[in-house]
Amino acid sequence: MPALTLDRLEKRYPGHIAAQSVSLSVHDGEFISLLGPSGCGKTTVLRMVAGLIEPTGGRILVDGRDVTALPTNKRNIGLVFQSYALFPHMSVFENVAFGLRRQGLQGSELKQRVDQALASVRLSALGDRLPRQLSGGQQQRVAVARSIAPRPSILLFDEPLSNLDASLRDEMQIELKRLQREVGITTLFVTHDQGEAMSMSDRVCVLAHGVVQQFDTPEAIYHRPATGFVASFIGRPNRLAGRVVRSPEGAAAVQLNDGPVLTATAADGMAQGTAVDVVVRQEDIRFADSAASNGPTLSGRVAMRSFVGSRVQYLLAFGSTELIAEALTNGPHAGLAVDAPVRVSVEPQHVYVTPTASQATA
Repeated sequence: MPALTLDRLEKRYPGHIAAQSVSLSVHDGEFISLLGPSGCGKTTVLRMVAGLIEPTGGRILVDGRDVTALPTNKRNIGLVFQSYALFPHMSVFENVAFGLRRQGLQGSELKQRVDQALASVRLSALGDRLPRQLSGGQQQRVAVARSIAPRPSILLFDEPLSNLDASLRDEMQIELKRLQREVGITTLFVTHDQGEAMSMSDRVCVLAHGVVQQFDTPEAIYHRPATGFVASFIGRPNRLAGRVVRSPEGAAAVQLNDGPVLTATAADGMAQGTAVDVVVRQEDIRFADSAASNGPTLSGRVAMRSFVGSRVQYLLAFGSTELIAEALTNGPHAGLAVDAPVRVSVEPQHVYVTPTASQATA
């Protein structure tokens, strides 16, 4: 039996649909991320699961029990807010104990549950401190401890890492994943950061305009995007326009507007001349060595160079068409200078092609 089931969940406002027929089945102990840009509906879905927003339609089932009409405190769900929402006048111990006291726990049982929760987030020695005496990462762990202390069936996170600096955010990704594995709690995690979603999740649900675009493993979403939106949202994309043509070998290909031709398996079956949107990820563009190449190459020049730490980012010009590509800082192509000639290639399966919006609706 799934730990959480969303059955055609919807939320409609006058003139706006925030979530449309969202259906998910989450296994017990799974870590699921709701991923998408601002306004895609991910927080709306999370808040409907939490009972903070009433759905317009559909059902929410927790462990097979329909909780759609139940208030938040009857759903056995823990929620960690973006702001942590700790009580500033209460100690760490009392913050974690708050929900347990409302359940009627007291005495030694209360202390044992709080101690267990603090130990799970490695804050056992800080129970007497106030929130203002803690770092941002420690405050977040207190919020997690408070949420898991009542032993909920499902734990919900609403963009909990967005207020942390980059290095602490990376550390907390590992901490949250470790904790989730150790506790074994089913987790629904909202984020607009694809790095967070891809690194932490068992499966990722990509949303756009309130509609599920793809619900799959991080590997499948990255390597086999189901829609043009997923292809353009995941990774570091070049977004281009073109038309379907045929390569000299007869294979499906796309010609970028006034630019080079790319072989594209995704264009198979599309009529010659079809206007298409094209996505080529920066990381899928390969610099071709002069000795050999595994396919057709494009010849151009380096228009701009940027050092970004672990990689070097290049703006490459092919006539009037420009592509952004990247090379590892310690790799053989990290030292290309501006105006240097380059040859690159892109494997056909990495050229993602969808009909343009006007073409698709014609």
